Amino acid sequence: MEIPYTPQLFDIPINIHLISEYLSFFVGFQFYRMLKKRQVDPIDSNNRLSIILGAAIGAFLGSRIIGFLENPTLDIDSVIQLYNNKTIMGGLFGGLLGVEITKLFIKEKKSSGDLFVFPLMLGIGIGRIGCFLSGVNEFTYGKPTNFFMGMDLGDGVFRHPTSLYEILFLIGLAFVLYQVKQRITLENGTLFKLFMLSYFGFRFIIEFIKPNVFFILHLSSIQWLCITCWLYYSKSIIKLSKQCLQENTTITTSH
Repeated sequence: MEIPYTPQLFDIPINIHLISEYLSFFVGFQFYRMLKKRQVDPIDSNNRLSIILGAAIGAFLGSRIIGFLENPTLDIDSVIQLYNNKTIMGGLFGGLLGVEITKLFIKEKKSSGDLFVFPLMLGIGIGRIGCFLSGVNEFTYGKPTNFFMGMDLGDGVFRHPTSLYEILFLIGLAFVLYQVKQRITLENGTLFKLFMLSYFGFRFIIEFIKPNVFFILHLSSIQWLCITCWLYYSKSIIKLSKQCLQENTTITTSH
């Protein structure tokens, strides 16, 4: 199989990235519905629907705005580019803001993100398969490299397969978060915060091996968004750090 991979149906080329994107939404949402049936949701159905709507609107706007800022232009095609360019990073953070704004309006104080964690990781992973198969046709490939995992993604140059790196990271993160969820009683909402902090931390690092446009302090718009996310959760980081120190101190004392 050659990359970029372009399957055909009745001699019509199929956009594998678009197919994987739609599939990621469908499978991720079905997985969310399955988990919701198996778990007790602390938020009632009406408020949960409002939260999902707020997340969808915020994700749509955030994904387009950050996607545009990855390589901004001010020509006549900027409006079309704003609609077509999108990134999961902007979608996640925009969705987060959309949820928080919605919760203010409906006066919902319970944390709502934990149910989305594993469906989000599954959806992102499926989407990244499409990115990988699209090769250099999608702006998700890495810089040229001599690293043993370097691959020809369609332009004759061995590059970092950053989409594959991300898939491997998500598999590892899913395993770790599942173990944490099974073994530790977490405050509601903590699992989602751990996911966001971990994923945004990974993306901050991986952006250095992608051919990005770097702005202030040689950081890309995605990396500045990662920093913004960490600042947003700064109080949670301090709180989680204190809890870990207390637990380690308790374990050490008991031994």
